[in-house]
Amino acid sequence: MVDSIKIHFIYILCQPALQSARLVIAGIFMAKQPARKTFEIKPVVDPDAKVYPRSISGPFTRWRWIFVWLTQIIFYGLCWLPWHGRQAILFDIDTRKFYFFDLVLWPQDTIYLVLLMILGAFTLFLFTAVAGRLWCGYTCPQTVYTEIFLWFEKVIEGERPQRIKLDAAPWSARKLSIKSAKHATWLVFSLWTGITFVGYFMPIRDLVNDLVSLSPGAWSSFWVVFYAFATYGNAGFLRDQMCRQICPYARFQFVMFDPDTLIIAYDTARGDSRGPRAKGADPKALGLGDCVDCGICVQVCPTGIDIRNGLQNECIGCAACIDACDQVMDKMNYPRGLIRYSTENAVTMRYSSLEIIKRAARPRVIIYTTILLLLTGATAWSLATRVPLKVNVLKDRNVLSREADDGSIENTYRLQIMNTGDQTRKFRISIAGVEGARLKGDNEITVPGGEIGSQTAVISAEPGATRSGAAPIHFNVTDVADEKVSVTESSKFWMP
Repeated sequence: MVDSIKIHFIYILCQPALQSARLVIAGIFMAKQPARKTFEIKPVVDPDAKVYPRSISGPFTRWRWIFVWLTQIIFYGLCWLPWHGRQAILFDIDTRKFYFFDLVLWPQDTIYLVLLMILGAFTLFLFTAVAGRLWCGYTCPQTVYTEIFLWFEKVIEGERPQRIKLDAAPWSARKLSIKSAKHATWLVFSLWTGITFVGYFMPIRDLVNDLVSLSPGAWSSFWVVFYAFATYGNAGFLRDQMCRQICPYARFQFVMFDPDTLIIAYDTARGDSRGPRAKGADPKALGLGDCVDCGICVQVCPTGIDIRNGLQNECIGCAACIDACDQVMDKMNYPRGLIRYSTENAVTMRYSSLEIIKRAARPRVIIYTTILLLLTGATAWSLATRVPLKVNVLKDRNVLSREADDGSIENTYRLQIMNTGDQTRKFRISIAGVEGARLKGDNEITVPGGEIGSQTAVISAEPGATRSGAAPIHFNVTDVADEKVSVTESSKFWMP
């Protein structure tokens, strides 16, 4: 099944070349080949038709709503969480700093963003190789917000039959009021989502105050409206089309699949032949399988596919069809699991659950897991041993050196001391590298957490303390209260 899907995608990519070759071959052998009758294969569900997902209950549906609540509590709540007088999580674009609780990252810490993206990619690869599209079915923003918008729609317009009937009915005052109420609810929710999103890039309390006072900035207003419009359009209108035709992940996910990857599988051997029957009737005596052909698995699918046709690109792995089918099996007093999470090999070879788990430990899974663990460990170690201090030493290039009144040679430097921690620190500046060199002025500076302190350093040395030209000199900046927080930066001392 998986191999056939891979072949299908290769076929699509090679379609232009194959078409050209087909025309050439057809021109050569047309006279020799007998005419063949062709049949048009039509999809079970019209891909352009609007999907009206039916409400369903069950363990997988509950898990999906648990993740909806969990992701939205985190998304809408973290930006309001205070932390040491500021926002707990803030991508402050104006000051070019990223606050994550006690961690303060600067543009110089871009490596951590790269590591985070790599970790996310390998996590996605691992979960896809093991359990298919779990991300799509349970935590993808498109899935989450579509579930929320569908809930609003169900509350306002009714269940699936009522929604279909309402859309088919001519416009009236009742229909206009119901549709207006639904879209107004969607717009309010989308607007709040846009405000929350922008609130991670500028202090959300300031943003809300600006919006309430009708004095928001141009860029903040643009992104609030843009993200609100994207939420409204994607979750309210595009819905399944986003997953079926637009999302790139849906297109390349099957490359990471193999016959031992968990998928939503219909047990053809058990379910076919399909057909209705009376409750209590013996399906074997009627020559039927366990599938009663009720179509509920299609009605509950958010992308409108028929899982009985096998693994499909449009399946997001939400398991709504499993909950629906299990309920029908319970009513018919049949065993559950006609549609279930399984693997291609498990369905064809009749593997047990223990065998499925054993076969999960295959080379690609082991490789993904090893790389993920190594990267996670390296990132955690780097963050744990990270010194919350960065120093830049800028040499005064206007005057390389000058002779002081006492005859000594002076060089001027500008030190930029970045306190990348979350608490105020007092630093001591010392120098080394040039014999007899001394630091004039104040050698201590206090820098608040997450701020940059600037200090002018004048270094003087006696003539002949070093050879003429540029000599290396080292600036050591150390936390007075914690000597482990120390950074040494080098520069040049110019001796005429």
